[in-house]
Amino acid sequence: MYIDKKFWKNKRVLVTGHTGFKGGWLSVFLKLLGCKVSGLALDPVGKNNFFKCTKIKKIFKNDFRQDICDKKKLKKAMMKIKPEIVFHLAAQSSVIESFKDPSNTVVTNVIGTASLLDELKFNKKIKSIVIVTTDKVYQNYKTKKYFDENSILGGDDVYSGSKASCEIITNSFRESFYKNSQCNIATVRAGNCFGGGDWTQDRIVKDSLENFYRNKELILRKPDATRPWQHVIEPIFGYVLLAQRLSSKKGKKFAKAWNFGPSSRQNMKVAELVNLFKRELKSKSKIIINRNFKKINNKIHIFESKDLSINSNKVFKALNWKPKMSVKKAVIITVEWYLAFTKKKDLLAITRNQILSYLNKV
Repeated sequence: MYIDKKFWKNKRVLVTGHTGFKGGWLSVFLKLLGCKVSGLALDPVGKNNFFKCTKIKKIFKNDFRQDICDKKKLKKAMMKIKPEIVFHLAAQSSVIESFKDPSNTVVTNVIGTASLLDELKFNKKIKSIVIVTTDKVYQNYKTKKYFDENSILGGDDVYSGSKASCEIITNSFRESFYKNSQCNIATVRAGNCFGGGDWTQDRIVKDSLENFYRNKELILRKPDATRPWQHVIEPIFGYVLLAQRLSSKKGKKFAKAWNFGPSSRQNMKVAELVNLFKRELKSKSKIIINRNFKKINNKIHIFESKDLSINSNKVFKALNWKPKMSVKKAVIITVEWYLAFTKKKDLLAITRNQILSYLNKV
């Protein structure tokens, strides 16, 4: 694996969704490479969030707060930023939120992506676009199958369906408008990411950190559900590497869909992950198993697949990208970040140090 720092030095890079958890980590990563990073997103959500707690507003050359579906504002932002590389992460990223507000989920994830690709289709300055979707784009028939990039797309919940639709619409734009362009587009599907600063509602890592730190009981709905867990730095490194390759003379061969997940050995049940956090925090909390499906307004049942695993062999071979961090190590540095937050330490410095430590080992 090789990131060319000379390539990234002073590159004008746009990150949509920069006020979110993953977009924030990616922005810090790119800034460390010497990029001129701009962001476009809605305001960060919640009292606690990665963007505010790390005070990363200062790292951005441009910080646009707007709806990505607003075409007039989007055009003005692109004229100001003049991006050479785009990472598109602006999205509604919660499965449970998609049950509460399915319409907004579809508009943000599908129409928002189409809006961006439409605006950039004749832009001659852009070399590559990386569209971030999810490992939940695959039609999961409740079988223990490892999904590769050729597996059937689908989704029984609106979030998964919206992201599968995002994959399809991206391919349509690529074939219709970008095929003979100098700009190459790829979609990326990562395993379940966690790390410091993810305060998205109804996330198991967030709930584990908060409850275990206070020695409060933690309720698990699906302790036996298996997921491809990985620290957020892992796929971000892959996205940056992919964008670099997309911008090269042989970039067309990388303009496709890619899985970025851990090896099958790192797949882990929810209960196992939770216990790692409990031990690391030396918590006295009780873990309560409640297998009843959660309801919204006593009407809508929340359902999620029990098993989810993705096959990343293609990216292992083509990009020589492989996860370097064990789940246990990912838990350790996530707890380190959270404890730094409770002690009101410099969280941007903590984030930078964790990224630099990772880069020194690849």
